[in-house]
Amino acid sequence: MADAIVSVVLERIATLVEEKIRDEVNLVRGVKKEVLKLSVDLNTVRNVLEDAEKKGYKEKNIKDWLTRLENTTYEMDDVLDEWNYSILKFQIEQSSDGVAAADADVVPPKCTVRFCIPCSCLCFKKVSVRRGIALKIKQVKERLDLILAEKDRFHFDEITSQPSDRESWRGQTTSVIDKEGVYGRDLEREALVSKLVGEGGSSEEGLIGGIRVVSIVGVGGIGKTTLAQLAYNDSRVENYFELRIWISVSDPFNEVEIAKGIVASVEKLDEPPKTNQLEMLLQRLKESISGKKFLLVMDDVWTQDDTKWKPLKNTLKSGGTGSKVLVTTRNEKVAIMMMGESIKNDRMIHRLGVLNDEDCWSLLGWIALCGKSKDQCEEFENTGKEITKKCNGLPLAAKTLGSLLCFKNTLEEWESVLNSEIWKLEEVEDDLFRHLFLSYNELSPTLKRCFSYCAVFPKDTRIYVDELITKWMAMSYLGSNADDDWKVRGRGYFDYLSMRSLFQDFDKDGDKIKSFMMHDIVHDFAQFLRKDVGSRMKKTTCEECSPLLVSQVEKYRSSLFRCKEVLDPHVCDCLTSVRLLDLRRCGLQAIPKEIEKLIHLRWLDLGNNKFVGDDLKSICKLYNLQFLWVGWCGLQEIPLEIGNLSQLIHLDLSGNRGVRELPESLCNLSKLESLNVNTCFSLCGLPQGIHKLKKLKHLYNQNTISLKQYPQGISQLTSLVTLNKVLPCDGNKVGWLKNFNRLSGKVELSIETSSCGDSVEDAREAELGKKMHIQELRIYFSESTTTMDGRGKQVKDTSSSSSSTSVWNEVLDALHPHPNLQHLTIRHYNGSRLPGWIVSPLNQLTSIELDNCEFLVSLPPLGKLPLLETLSIQDLYELEYVGREFLGIATTTTCSSMATIAGGFPKLKKLTFWKCINWTKWEDITVEEDNVAISIMPCLTELIIHDCRRLTELPQRLLQKVSPSLKWLDITGSTQLIQVYGDEDGQPWKSISDHNPHLRLYH
Repeated sequence: MADAIVSVVLERIATLVEEKIRDEVNLVRGVKKEVLKLSVDLNTVRNVLEDAEKKGYKEKNIKDWLTRLENTTYEMDDVLDEWNYSILKFQIEQSSDGVAAADADVVPPKCTVRFCIPCSCLCFKKVSVRRGIALKIKQVKERLDLILAEKDRFHFDEITSQPSDRESWRGQTTSVIDKEGVYGRDLEREALVSKLVGEGGSSEEGLIGGIRVVSIVGVGGIGKTTLAQLAYNDSRVENYFELRIWISVSDPFNEVEIAKGIVASVEKLDEPPKTNQLEMLLQRLKESISGKKFLLVMDDVWTQDDTKWKPLKNTLKSGGTGSKVLVTTRNEKVAIMMMGESIKNDRMIHRLGVLNDEDCWSLLGWIALCGKSKDQCEEFENTGKEITKKCNGLPLAAKTLGSLLCFKNTLEEWESVLNSEIWKLEEVEDDLFRHLFLSYNELSPTLKRCFSYCAVFPKDTRIYVDELITKWMAMSYLGSNADDDWKVRGRGYFDYLSMRSLFQDFDKDGDKIKSFMMHDIVHDFAQFLRKDVGSRMKKTTCEECSPLLVSQVEKYRSSLFRCKEVLDPHVCDCLTSVRLLDLRRCGLQAIPKEIEKLIHLRWLDLGNNKFVGDDLKSICKLYNLQFLWVGWCGLQEIPLEIGNLSQLIHLDLSGNRGVRELPESLCNLSKLESLNVNTCFSLCGLPQGIHKLKKLKHLYNQNTISLKQYPQGISQLTSLVTLNKVLPCDGNKVGWLKNFNRLSGKVELSIETSSCGDSVEDAREAELGKKMHIQELRIYFSESTTTMDGRGKQVKDTSSSSSSTSVWNEVLDALHPHPNLQHLTIRHYNGSRLPGWIVSPLNQLTSIELDNCEFLVSLPPLGKLPLLETLSIQDLYELEYVGREFLGIATTTTCSSMATIAGGFPKLKKLTFWKCINWTKWEDITVEEDNVAISIMPCLTELIIHDCRRLTELPQRLLQKVSPSLKWLDITGSTQLIQVYGDEDGQPWKSISDHNPHLRLYH
């Protein structure tokens, strides 16, 4: 872990040297030389840290040296942070005192907020703080010098790039297995063997030339090699393949040695060929396997370098049809690389899961109870099963703890293991964590600190990825490159870690992972990595802060109280290094009194606490703050001082229903990227200077019912990605969106339509068709009761309804979205028809809701939409007739006279009609269409017809087509349908239900 914090401090020093020393050197006069020398020294020591950490795993004196280096570097990080805080503080205080920039020690910010601070006090404080910071820098630098001077006596090797010693740590594997020691893998073995001896899916999956690649992927210790051994020695596999070859690959991926191993195995040589010429080896390999059906097991592959695999892959193609390569790896990217990224190969990746408790105890007990008497076995069983839970289904953990318990012969010794933290057991550190270190040491310093930070969360916590990324950013783990998108970088880091099987139990939104959990053993390992961090601090004598709390702050710079009752959190000096504080839902009635002491704070969540008569002024002194949540806190106003938080990236004010306005000083937050005012019911307007928020990407403003229009400057924020609600701006309804082509997610348009042509032209100017990232579009119409006369004054609109209807039609025609749109809602639309673009087969729409479109008299052929899954039609008061065209079917005859159907709602799962009070007839399909073999609505499971009181019957032939999939028919409130079909013994109902005995009727 030392390399992680050293890298952070080096980056911060580089930033200070480039920016602070250039502009604000007088603040810490006299330490420039020390800071530059420190940078050189830390760069030197960083080059030997990889070797130091490997040796430190076994040598205590080196481990102690690394701990002192790490902890002292953390101290320097705190001092640099204090330096930065002082600069920000003086910028604000100086500008508020009106001191001229030319005479100042620091450069004032472009945007200022004024306070009243006496000049003499300010000057005294500047000198005092300057000396204090300089002294701290020198003191920590001196301690670091002593530590760095010791490194030479350890004779570390400087490592830039050299082969890994991973194989020497793990040892080579073989195909030999003791099946008696394997539990709980029968189903996994059957699934894998079927992939090896069967076709394994389509002809493309996992194929490289004439052979197929199958991969076993999972975290270290999950049993990948064991499963491969079970399959390799299965009689069906033995009989299916002419040749079986087992190669232990590990790292580095040495294609010469691999080729030698395959040749030696195939030709049954006592020792591998002596040549190191790859070309000669591959030619010999090609000849030895030519035309022969083989199984090649490549165990423990790490490399992602396709160039190392390609020569061997191309040679293996000379094997016989049906040949297979079985790969075991911890990294899913390795599996994808070996199978070929362009191939749909997901079925050929076998993601290995954990054992259940019963099988895990069988494995642990098989080892732990070996040689013990029957009485001892009975005595230890209950305790052993409790210990098994610590393994959380990981076979390697069960074996490790089983080996430990094998030599413990009393119940007290077993209970001692039960009551110990697993990562504190020396045997576990040696035997279990050694395997996890293989994955860990593969990570960069940045990824190491991102991973180990996850131990801050309690076990069994569901961790939300987007929130975790903000925490990584607040901890400076994502770097400080202002031109880079830290969210994209953070998501990339998370994806990298998750592909290495370090996380599990993913909850996904499409292909994107929303949340995850950590295996208990992996969590223990992450805790182990941080166990010595923070030991630099003197033992606290504070009686109010628990040692556990202080330890958490020192190890992770974080304090997580979420959902705990903390009536008056105490803030004392032993907690001042905290960078992240989570007090959400903690029952607070006031902002903690001494929170302004937490000058290092970057991330603060006070959401869902009901503050009584409190404001945010104390928080506005936390000048390093980057992320702030004060949503649902009962706030009535936002203070002017909010503009002091110049580092703020994310501000959440949601749910504060009494807030009527935001101060103009908020526009001083030049780094602000995300502003959340969702459900601020009383908010009447946004600041006029909002155009100054050049970095704003996300404006969350759902349920802001008092917000009726935007200030003119918002049209300049063309980098916006999120804008939930579109309101008029500078006389334009939606036309000002023309250049907002980065908008994504959900967008709500509120359109007031008048009879004049301006509404149509305004809609065209929005150019929705260019906004390819919008996934959900809600169009809410309202009718203007006024219009402009020739002199620009508002007068009552007396246009005819027919003219108005024409305008509504043209406006919706002009609001043509990009085909990527997935969800569409149209509400309060008074046009007489729907636009042609809505039924384009190129659309990606999966759901449509038509609500209160009272002048629509017919429905377009929505059945043409190839991906539509949900369709809801509500309050269409003029709808009387739903014709066959609604299905969008086109019956064609091929040259062989076989009829086929295009359209017909191929993916529709739920169809709802609600309060279509004048709907009287739903046209059935024809007899000819009924005879076509292809079904209509083949996926429909729910049909809901609520309060459609004039509809007399259902289309019988259509429902017979649909019925195999239909599970739910709800005709509640549709009185005439109830009269016809309500009797489940009657012929009308049986004519439908006989085709589907599982169909349920609700009325």
